[in-house]
Amino acid sequence: MKNILLTAFLAFTTISAFATNNEDDVVNYQNNRYPLMTKPYIELPIGSVKPAGWLEEQLNRMAQGMTGHMDTVYEKVMGSRNGWLGGDGDVWERGPYWIDGLLPLAYILNNKALIEKVQPWIEWTLASQKPDGYFGPDTDRPYEQGLQRDNAHDWWPKMVMLKVMQQYYSATKDERVIPFLTNYFKYQLKELPQKPLGNWTFWGERRGGDNLMVVYWLYNITGDQFLLELGELIHKQTFNWTDVFLNQDHLKRQNSLHCVNLAQGFKEPVIYYQQSKNTEHIDAVKKAVTDMRPTIAFPIGLWGGDELLRFGNPTQGSELCTAVEMMFSLEKMLEITGDVQWADHIERIAYNALPTQVSDDFSSHQYYQQINQVQVTRHIRNFVTPHEDTDILFGELCGYPCCTSNLHQGWPKLTQHLWFATADYGLAALVYAPSQITAKVGNGTVVSITEETTYPFDEAVKFKFNFADKKIKKAFFPFHFRVPAWCPNAIVRLNGKEITMDTPAGEIARISREWQNGDVLTLELPMKVEANYWYDGAAVIERGPLVYALKMDEQWEKKNFEAEKKNHYGDWYYEVTSDTPWNYCFTSKDLRPDVIAGNFTVEKVATIADYPWNAENAPITIKTKAKRLPEWQLFKGSAGPVPYFMQNIPVIQQEETIELIPYGCTTLRITEFPIR
Repeated sequence: MKNILLTAFLAFTTISAFATNNEDDVVNYQNNRYPLMTKPYIELPIGSVKPAGWLEEQLNRMAQGMTGHMDTVYEKVMGSRNGWLGGDGDVWERGPYWIDGLLPLAYILNNKALIEKVQPWIEWTLASQKPDGYFGPDTDRPYEQGLQRDNAHDWWPKMVMLKVMQQYYSATKDERVIPFLTNYFKYQLKELPQKPLGNWTFWGERRGGDNLMVVYWLYNITGDQFLLELGELIHKQTFNWTDVFLNQDHLKRQNSLHCVNLAQGFKEPVIYYQQSKNTEHIDAVKKAVTDMRPTIAFPIGLWGGDELLRFGNPTQGSELCTAVEMMFSLEKMLEITGDVQWADHIERIAYNALPTQVSDDFSSHQYYQQINQVQVTRHIRNFVTPHEDTDILFGELCGYPCCTSNLHQGWPKLTQHLWFATADYGLAALVYAPSQITAKVGNGTVVSITEETTYPFDEAVKFKFNFADKKIKKAFFPFHFRVPAWCPNAIVRLNGKEITMDTPAGEIARISREWQNGDVLTLELPMKVEANYWYDGAAVIERGPLVYALKMDEQWEKKNFEAEKKNHYGDWYYEVTSDTPWNYCFTSKDLRPDVIAGNFTVEKVATIADYPWNAENAPITIKTKAKRLPEWQLFKGSAGPVPYFMQNIPVIQQEETIELIPYGCTTLRITEFPIR
């Protein structure tokens, strides 16, 4: 087809062709400065990407729910007494955690009320900086129940606030941020040799990649050489995640690491790779994923971690903080490497794990989720770090309040990283969701692309191209899009005509052409039902980016905590129970690749609801046959232990028709099924 070039974009082999550091070149968006490696993708300013469809509904529910109202929902910590507002209360991570999610939400939605809530935290933080560069709370106070009033000088909570200030600059271009960060990083360079990242607590040492990320971001703006020296020092003082992944056995044994530290530390080798250019750091994270698969991994992209690592038994817990932090790690890794593996992994978490762990109205959350979760009740379960039987209840402060404070970054940062600018002056859609991008391409032309889709439920993604300036009718630039690894037969159409597709699954396609006002590019990603095998050979049904789980009737009951527990866990909580049978197994012969399509019938609703993430609105149902296992019963409120794989043992039960729905639409479920 005339004027069209459709190619596979291989990040590691073609990156150098797009390096553009010459002063005479147009710079739409700042890439890495030399000597940092040139990235294939560049994060866009906050507000460039706007949500649409179900994603917009999701963000609006956050604004109306906990995220928009933490200052009243959790006033003791997030109210005026917070140390990050100059008060005598909490001085550690929880306040910065909330703003780390509230700020991008506020500016993405252009919600003035939320922006006004963010601003006092910014102003106090800027004003708190001392002549030596230190910022933040500086006074340790005696213990008070429910507050973290000590370790004010700890490096760790400041790392969260560094991310906040970076995002604030991205959204506003407030020039005060640049000298503020410069002075703090000079302070760090001076102080870290005597007071390393692990000086006050071990959290900063484990999570130094967050600090390093902002150091490189500032270097790209200012070019100050001391920042590269600081980058080397921070990497040296950070827990050696590269060695852990390449040479040690932490991912093959239980209780070796904290689950959220792993999620945050996961990106550190890739962040540092920008300076080291040593592919060992890329190899390390890839090996980590491979090593997790038969040990701690869950089919939803996470791992057993309640709070220490556990093997992937589907009744172990997975902490909500792990989901949102791993998503952010993967988003930054995708930007730096252009590797489709990380985009696929983002969707696996975002479209399975994330929606199910927060209530529909965003008024409550669950600290741990279980892959096989048949009751949400106050039972002591087999968790290595239990919190008085509150861990899987839905409440404001159930489990531990870190997740209450930190869950808010998940959806806004996903929205921000659906799209990227490219090193070759184009745009890239790498994670799919209904949205719109307005950004510069080519020699500075502003283009708007609307992504119309109900993905991940639907197989079609439609991109509509328009120019902001009505005088501009066309412009030449490359457009990148992802072909997921699970889709070997993607179809691309431009203005209704199919384009020959030679980009294999698991790579990024690039169309370089003169785009015209009104062009429509349609990507079709056929999804097929597959069975994959997890803990003890249990069967998991997947289709495209979604995992499917048994649909169960759900009865939600709101209850009050005892007076003596309200300070720890809030006033109330929900229990969720069901009278639906859950103890089903599959027959191995029905799961064979050559027959599975005939045994699992996919049914789609005609119109997808504005909010699809519950059992009532589930857009897709898969019907199939299964048999009951009478001996599989409850144990301590969970689906009891059972041999998930057992050969040559007949199940003397009649087959029943069961319904599977997307995992993210469930609260109660069986996801990993025994096989007989």
